[in-house]
Amino acid sequence: MEPEQRRKRKRAVGRHLHISSRSLFLCFSFLIFLLFLSSHHRIFFFTPSTFRPSLTASTLSLLYSSSSNSILDPLHPTAPSYTLQHRIIFPDHHLLILTTPQHQQHQLECVYYTLHPNANASSPAPPLQLQVRPVLSTDCYDESRSIVRCPFPQTNYTAAGSQTVELRRRGEVGRRNLGFLLNQTVQSWDRVAYEAILDGDTVVVFVKGLNLRPHKISDPTRIRCHFGLKGFHQDNAFLLTTRAISVAQEVVRCMLPQSIKNNPDKARGIRVTVSYLGGNVRHPVRALVPSVARVSTPGSSIVQKRKRGKYELCACTMVWNQASALREWVMYHAWLGVERWFIYDNNSDDDIEKVVQELDLQGFNVSRKSWPWIKTQEAGFSHCALRAREECKWVGFFDVDEFFYFPSEFRLNLREGVPGENSLRSVVANFSSSKSIAEIRTACHSFGPSGLHSPPKQGVTLGYTCRLQSPERHKSIVRPDLLDISLLNVVHHFQLRQGFRYHNMPEGTAIVNHYKYQVWETFKAKFFRRVATYVVDWQEDQNKGSKDRAPGLGTEAIEPPNWRLQFCEVWDTGLKDFLLSNFADPATGLMPWERSSL
Repeated sequence: MEPEQRRKRKRAVGRHLHISSRSLFLCFSFLIFLLFLSSHHRIFFFTPSTFRPSLTASTLSLLYSSSSNSILDPLHPTAPSYTLQHRIIFPDHHLLILTTPQHQQHQLECVYYTLHPNANASSPAPPLQLQVRPVLSTDCYDESRSIVRCPFPQTNYTAAGSQTVELRRRGEVGRRNLGFLLNQTVQSWDRVAYEAILDGDTVVVFVKGLNLRPHKISDPTRIRCHFGLKGFHQDNAFLLTTRAISVAQEVVRCMLPQSIKNNPDKARGIRVTVSYLGGNVRHPVRALVPSVARVSTPGSSIVQKRKRGKYELCACTMVWNQASALREWVMYHAWLGVERWFIYDNNSDDDIEKVVQELDLQGFNVSRKSWPWIKTQEAGFSHCALRAREECKWVGFFDVDEFFYFPSEFRLNLREGVPGENSLRSVVANFSSSKSIAEIRTACHSFGPSGLHSPPKQGVTLGYTCRLQSPERHKSIVRPDLLDISLLNVVHHFQLRQGFRYHNMPEGTAIVNHYKYQVWETFKAKFFRRVATYVVDWQEDQNKGSKDRAPGLGTEAIEPPNWRLQFCEVWDTGLKDFLLSNFADPATGLMPWERSSL
């Protein structure tokens, strides 16, 4: 009996030894793998002592897959499915990001679910409230993703409990599984990484919620960038981490992990976010910012770089519902020598895409980028500077109500041709070989409503002719390859690399006609939202004496008495007279931008 028991014990010990040896081998192999990675990356393990909140499955979803779902139309099985990647709540709407080409607005509808506090996945009949509303708009976001804007639920919609928003195709019926709905994540626009773009050996990440000092370069030592490892989705997955080398306002620049440096073509689509070190010296806390940002590349734009070299002069602007002003602005500045336009569309719903397509068909080389991020003009200009650097020697950053004017050039009497053609391009070309000038600044004259009651039919350059006496501020044209790595910009001018400076254009040579105070019908749109990050919205009772506000206006969009006669100190018809003399159609009197191309 005893020999039999000893044999059983030996077999049991043998099995344990076999299992232990296998476990040791696997552990040893995993350690070797970590050592290999650590020679190329900094591996950042978040533990409760170094990071709060800890990396649970829901936190990891911020970097890897987010809360997403694939939706297939049950009524039309051949229709392409789409995946809802991210939900972001803005002050006035929900923004949804989909992994699919753009859908037509009429094909989708927004579905809102409210889960009451006592709801749980095991409840036999949990209280669930549902509301359906039409989609506000859809848009193409990048090569592989689209965006959908959903309105908020109606005011009588129950506010108690947890809410989530979904999409469904029109005509689709049925409700979501409760367990699925409980796991959905809605990101707040107050704190989120929203864009990322490669730049050489670095990545530039655009982030809301860091609360850094405006108009200043900040200390980067407390900031880190984190990259998701594809293929690792377990609860104990780890992140690649690199240090920030520059931080300013909403723009963070970090070094790339070595593996991405070695394979930049495979970097597109990788999720990235940032963390910052808070707390105090005794109890430091590193906080991870939620992210919807995926790495893109400047070369991923649909516009390819020209083979014969860079454009001498380009223009970049950000617009919201200014389609009616775009033709005049583009056509006029094309005559002055602008060769390429980057239009950052900040949630327009006035068919601006159609206007851009018409201009492009006419040969004006205009591209539109959907930029859904509200109050991020400075970040958008930083993003545009990186894109334009691959194509342009100089880039002007100015608005569609701002027009360059060359008084002395326009008064020349030429035997042939129109005086002043390509004047703006000639100015910047004179500085292209400069070893010290990286920015050209031009002062602005601010024009008022000029007695008008309604928007001028022939355009702002012909309609508004009365302005303030003294110039206000300036607009800039910069060398994008000579900007500081922080990409810091304030009111259209950038921080330059050390050793470079700006040049002020003399007022007698060049000026910007800024048609700032237009008729009330147009001007009151500024009360809805200002695009600049650090300019207070006019509904807010702050900075009433600032130059960013119109003198005499309060916090409500109420037309002041005699608005049409205000901001009028000098009648200035110089640009109007020049354009009517040289560009009006002799038979009809129409200006070029009044004639539709289609």
